[in-house]
Amino acid sequence: MMPTVLQHAALITAASAAWYTLAVSAAALTAVAARSDARRRDAREVLKVLVRRNR
Repeated sequence: MMPTVLQHAALITAASAAWYTLAVSAAALTAVAARSDARRRDAREVLKVLVRRNR
């Protein structure tokens, strides 16, 4: 029972990490390649939220 729970937890963790990486990559790409200044600015704000550092 417990190994199954651990496998599912590991799978969920890996999937979450992959989705987070995809979201950060998409926001970074948009921040660099968007045609309008407003979209680039919005993408940079999203990146600030996604990659927030606690000091």
